[in-house]
Amino acid sequence: MKTLKDVPVGETVTVKKLHGDGAIKRRIMDMGITKGVEIYVRKVAPLGDPMELNVRGYELSVRKSEAEEIEVQ
Repeated sequence: MKTLKDVPVGETVTVKKLHGDGAIKRRIMDMGITKGVEIYVRKVAPLGDPMELNVRGYELSVRKSEAEEIEVQ
């Protein structure tokens, strides 16, 4: 299973499935990350957390712990 955390900078992926429990999953979905959406990994902070993404035409920063809950292909 490949998660968003494993995606290198400069790559575009498609969300396959969201994992996690209620509040975490709801927060991810509220940010616009849903099944089938394309995500471009723009950059990662020097210490690895957070990641900066382009989702649905806007920039978004997510923690590595949140990125682990997003399965991609």
